[in-house]
Amino acid sequence: MTRYLVERTFPEGLAIPIDDRGAKACLDVVEGNAEHGVTWVHSYVSPDHRTTYCLYDGPSPEAIRHAAETNGLPVDRITEVRVLDPYFYH
Repeated sequence: MTRYLVERTFPEGLAIPIDDRGAKACLDVVEGNAEHGVTWVHSYVSPDHRTTYCLYDGPSPEAIRHAAETNGLPVDRITEVRVLDPYFYH
């Protein structure tokens, strides 16, 4: 499966409650992604909560976009990425 970095902008900031509602919101995204063969690996959130950088595994950028549409999430950019491990050379 190919790995992608998905950049998203949330003009009002991303707010996921740290409770059962937040857990359900994340699970809903996972389930919506599964409909398109997409797996959310993890995300990084900027300090102001307005930008996220999310790692996804999926069959194509189109599948990533369709999953985002299903989940009502914005997509600014999708970039195919590979892991560079600095310890590989030691």
